[in-house]
Amino acid sequence: MLVHFWGTRGSLPSSLNAEKVRQKIIKALKAAQGKTFENDSVLEEFVDRELPFAVRGTYGGNSSCVEIRGGNEYILCDAGTGLRDFGQSVTNTRGVYNIFLSHLHWDHLQGFPFFTPAYIPGNRIKIYGIHSGMEQALIAQQSPPFFPVPFQAMRAEITFHPMEHDVVYEIAGFKVRGMIQQHPGDSYGYRFEKDGQSVVYSTDSEHKKDAENPAYAYLDFIRETDLLIFDAQYTLLDAIGDKENWGHSNNILAVELAVEGMVKRLCLFHHEHTNDDDAFDELLEDTHTYLRILSETNTINITMAYDGLEIKI
Repeated sequence: MLVHFWGTRGSLPSSLNAEKVRQKIIKALKAAQGKTFENDSVLEEFVDRELPFAVRGTYGGNSSCVEIRGGNEYILCDAGTGLRDFGQSVTNTRGVYNIFLSHLHWDHLQGFPFFTPAYIPGNRIKIYGIHSGMEQALIAQQSPPFFPVPFQAMRAEITFHPMEHDVVYEIAGFKVRGMIQQHPGDSYGYRFEKDGQSVVYSTDSEHKKDAENPAYAYLDFIRETDLLIFDAQYTLLDAIGDKENWGHSNNILAVELAVEGMVKRLCLFHHEHTNDDDAFDELLEDTHTYLRILSETNTINITMAYDGLEIKI
C-alpha cells in the first residue's frame, strides 16, 4: 500500500499568509549566511538536510482527505478540500472512486463540489459511510443559497452505499471495517486490510476514561496495524481543559494507545487550524520525547501528516 495525504487540517482549511511566507524566507536566508552553493544540487541538499521542515515546507492547509493506493480502484478517506487537489491530479483518468466518509461535518465534505471527476461522464463514484443521510448532506451543500452548481449537475455515476459498523466488507480488493468513535453526532474510523497489510484511518475521535481499560475496544481495532492515522488536533492540556467533549484527541494519548495496540507507525492528523508550522514541529518533537519517556525500547515510527506526504507500507 501507499498512503497519500491530500488534506490534513481539522475543522476548516487554513492557508499560509504573506507574512508567514516572509518569515520562512528570512529564517532560510539567515541559515544560509556564509555558505556558498556551487550548483542547484548542493543548494537543494542544504534545504533538505539543514532547514527544519517548518522553514523549508508547510504542513498544509487543506481539510481531511487521504488516499490509500493498492488496487485498481481509488480509495479515499473523507472529502475535505484536499479532495480538490486529488481530483486535479487525475483529471485525465477515468476510473472508480471509492470515498469513505468518517462523518458528515462540513470540513469532511466541502471538497466534493470541487471534485472534477464527479463532473466527467464515465467515472463511477461510490460513497460509503455508516451515517444515514449521506446523499442528503451532499445535495444540501450544493443547494441554494450555499453553492451555485447543484449536485444534479455532476455527470459521473454517483452511488451511495450505507455500511454497518463492526462488519467486514470486501470493497475494491480491501477488507474494510468501520468502528464508531466518540464525536458530536458520532464519527467512524475505518480499518483497511490487504495482503497482510493494514491502515487505520481514525479521525474526529475523543477517547475518555474507558481508554485506560486494557479491554478498550479501540485497541483491538488498531491492533498491530502498519499505519495508524490518528486525530491529534489538541495538546493534552487542551483536550482535558476547555476543549473537553469537543470530539478530538491529543498527541499524548495517541502515543499511549499506539504503544498499547502494538502499532508499527503512528501518523498525527487533523491538525489544529490555529497552529502554524513552527507549532507543529514543536508538537512532533514533544511527541517523540513522550514516546522515549513512556518506553525506552519501543520503536514506533511517528510522523506528522502534511499535505503531500506519502507513506509506503
